[in-house]
Amino acid sequence: MLSVGRTTRIPGFYRLSVEERLKAVKALAGLSDEEVELLKLSGPLPIEVANRMVENVIATMPLPLGIATNFLINGRDYLVPMAIEEPSVIAAASNAARMARHQGGFKATSTPPIMIGQIQLVNVKDVVNAMEAVAAHRDEVLAKANEYDPTLVKLGGGARDVKARPLNTVRGLMLIVELYVDVRDAMGANVVNTMCEGVAPLIEELTGGKAVLRILTNLAVQRLARAEAVFAKDVIGGEEVVEGIMDAYAFALADPYRAATHNKGIMNGVVAVALATANDTRALEAGAHAYASRSGRYQPLTSWTVNRDGDLVGSIELPIAVGVVGGATSVHPVAKICRKILGVKSACELAEVMAAVGLAQNFAALRALAVEGIQRGHLKLHSRNLAMMAGATGTLIDVIAARMVTERKVSFERAKELLEEYRAKLN
Repeated sequence: MLSVGRTTRIPGFYRLSVEERLKAVKALAGLSDEEVELLKLSGPLPIEVANRMVENVIATMPLPLGIATNFLINGRDYLVPMAIEEPSVIAAASNAARMARHQGGFKATSTPPIMIGQIQLVNVKDVVNAMEAVAAHRDEVLAKANEYDPTLVKLGGGARDVKARPLNTVRGLMLIVELYVDVRDAMGANVVNTMCEGVAPLIEELTGGKAVLRILTNLAVQRLARAEAVFAKDVIGGEEVVEGIMDAYAFALADPYRAATHNKGIMNGVVAVALATANDTRALEAGAHAYASRSGRYQPLTSWTVNRDGDLVGSIELPIAVGVVGGATSVHPVAKICRKILGVKSACELAEVMAAVGLAQNFAALRALAVEGIQRGHLKLHSRNLAMMAGATGTLIDVIAARMVTERKVSFERAKELLEEYRAKLN
């Protein structure tokens, strides 16, 4: 809350040093000296690096970084770094991966790393002739686009195709020219945007229209990652569990309200790996949820069936636009360590790992819902957070957490009551 009479209009705030910005925020928000000192603890991300990554930096924001174990993907073992604040996610992924190992783990594939850039054209007098002109000058457009990143071309990437399509809008008929770019091991936003801006004058000349937006789409339908796994019925709890999971999947398939939470659980895993490797989580979320709606109805990103042996078979398909070079992935020191722990050599391999983690996360959530309810395992871990919020330290955290779970009264108020009770006994 701002102090009375203060304003957030701070001319030149971006020009201030980190120390000066923090001092200004302290005065405006009424922060204590202790709170300011906490903000100064930058951890493994040096404040001078953070200050060059984004604007108006005053501090860094740490998240728990854990390791999901047991992952066997395409015959190779992976330790998977996951950065997330939500309890039970990492444990659930590790447990699901352990169960999948009995049938060979996860099989994952991915398509080439093609990103799509869009050039929006308005005031096109003859859309049909304009589309034909773009097609006729395809090679010229691609050559022009590739002039803007010769290094990418040398690495085997670059603009691969260009297409045009009409689009009816509330502002009238428009022409959308789409540039397909193989971005290799980068996420690709910067190079695609640069190419779109670079070829826009040529596209205007060919179509007679005016270029407005020139930007990539995060619905990366040409950049898909897939994973599948078999979960043996005897390993996961028997036929009843298989049937319970199939019923839960049927619910999500039929109801978009359920599908939204179904897919949120998938993205728990995908985004946690993205955060650990400093990839763009917002792009991944936007792309995944748009892809889930491609049929006109919002649906699950996973599919579940039962094979002839009665075992559960799961698969997942979603767009995963990530990079192992460029941007924050090459700057953030912890992200670089996480990539080393993971051991991935390419953006495609990273996408395949993330798809496998998403599938594991979905299996774990469906199994928990079908067998014991999602809250049992979740609250076991959440109870520790509540104990710490109440002021517990050391071994008292686990003692109070265990007591709340046993009583099935997991709340902040109960944590405070138990803490007072134990402190009274100690006195």
